[in-house]
Amino acid sequence: MTNKETIDKALPSSYNFNNKWEELLENKEFIKVFLSDVLENYIVKQRWYGGKASHLKYIELAESFRIQKDGEVYYGLILEVNFDESFYQHYFLPIAFVSDESFAQDDRILPISIQNQEGFIIDAINLEAFRKVVFERILTAIPKDKTLVRYHKSELFKDCKYESSRYMGLEQSNTSIVYNEKYVLKFFRRIYSDRNPDYEMSRFLSDKKDFKNTPAYLGSVQIKDQDINITIGLMQEMVENQGDAWEYMLTEFHKVFSNLEYKRIDISQLPKTEDYGHLKISDVPAQIIDWVGLNVFTKIQTLAKRTAEMHIALGSEFEDTAFTPSHFNGDYEVWLKNRLLYQFQNRLNTIENSLHKLDGLALELANEFLEKKNLIRKRFVDFDWTKLKGERIRVHGDYHLGQILVKDDDFYILDFEGEPESTIRDRKVKQPPLKDIAGLFRSFHYAIYATIFNNSEFYKQNQEHLFEAGEILYQYLKSVFLETYVTNVQEANLNIGYSKERIFLLKYSLLEKAVYELGYELNSRPRWAVIPLKGISNIINN
Repeated sequence: MTNKETIDKALPSSYNFNNKWEELLENKEFIKVFLSDVLENYIVKQRWYGGKASHLKYIELAESFRIQKDGEVYYGLILEVNFDESFYQHYFLPIAFVSDESFAQDDRILPISIQNQEGFIIDAINLEAFRKVVFERILTAIPKDKTLVRYHKSELFKDCKYESSRYMGLEQSNTSIVYNEKYVLKFFRRIYSDRNPDYEMSRFLSDKKDFKNTPAYLGSVQIKDQDINITIGLMQEMVENQGDAWEYMLTEFHKVFSNLEYKRIDISQLPKTEDYGHLKISDVPAQIIDWVGLNVFTKIQTLAKRTAEMHIALGSEFEDTAFTPSHFNGDYEVWLKNRLLYQFQNRLNTIENSLHKLDGLALELANEFLEKKNLIRKRFVDFDWTKLKGERIRVHGDYHLGQILVKDDDFYILDFEGEPESTIRDRKVKQPPLKDIAGLFRSFHYAIYATIFNNSEFYKQNQEHLFEAGEILYQYLKSVFLETYVTNVQEANLNIGYSKERIFLLKYSLLEKAVYELGYELNSRPRWAVIPLKGISNIINN
């Protein structure tokens, strides 16, 4: 049954409301029908809906407001979705009324008649007229806006007019619109009663610190009512690019693994390097350069430099308390341990219930995880803030190759929302910068193994030997990255701790990240669970 057929059964299209469109949300009968009879069927099918693993109980209208310009009126809805599991989530849904029978056939929410005019309520983002209104409201934003819906623009957003708009493409949790092929407006679908970290970080980095390697902040749309401050839209410069760093590295790593056969490389004879060591490219052995190629290492070096510059910018604020660096303390230690021990117990339960999905090396590593669970738990408990001299700063929080764009020979960092599983408060907690580095290293590890999995029929070596080569490659990537990163942040006086402290924090954060990943892989694609399991094994056995 299609979405449209479901809606038609829920409510006949001849259902008539006598209110004007501009007054429709004052009609309690409409609200009741819309929320209880129609919206549940619609919302659970949307890509941006994050409650698919839970059982929806009912939907309430938490807030509604007009998004308008001159005589054009659209409604923004804040929906509170309540679940049987005794929690709730909030979502943003803008709506419009259209009477054109041929319009938005795949994204209709409700067939309806308003004052005897037949039509449909749709997600307003489908409507170009709505997209134009939002663009023009940001472009004409006044500096001191005191209305419920507040539009803001930076000094960079000027001397332009609306020309065109289109969807950027399929996204999991948000919806992005490209304007004039120059600007991107991200509508946040899952929202929180606080300013979105992506808005805060983007505005801080590009507006206040002039960090060039992130899309420039151009404007935003906020809902401000007493103590509530909700970000629903973020406008940024569109960065012309050749794709993200994940796809780029997959292509490069495929060349690297193809070279094993092409250059007749004996994996057992490849020189290894010190774990968590630092290497200049000139110090990488000639055999490794011959195998991997110089390009990969120069790109890793550039990425390390951009990452360092991001952290230097984030660690250089001394007025705005949301961004001023902090030292480690007891409160942070308690917060960290509580969070990680809860997460670890959850993953422990998941792996115990998922052993039947695993085989080969994955099963072997899963059993090692269970055998050494007390050791892993102890690693998380053995966090003593009194031994740490470095500083904590606001960090990216979900830093991986998919959050980085490739432009020519450079990289641009985006999407500062933080870990999807974390609360909005947890995403804003100041962390050691090395937590971002750990996220990126885990992404290197993933890209290496994804290359092996996705291209195994092209390689002559068996999987065991490919994994061995992959681990050697991983160590060199880390070492080259760390040399550039640490040198740059230390020259800028960003305090990331002494050498042993850095290794401790990196290993701790790598373990945390791998345990976090394990839950997703076991639930979604068990074949890939070997990647975080291998990462965990590397850490606990080193």
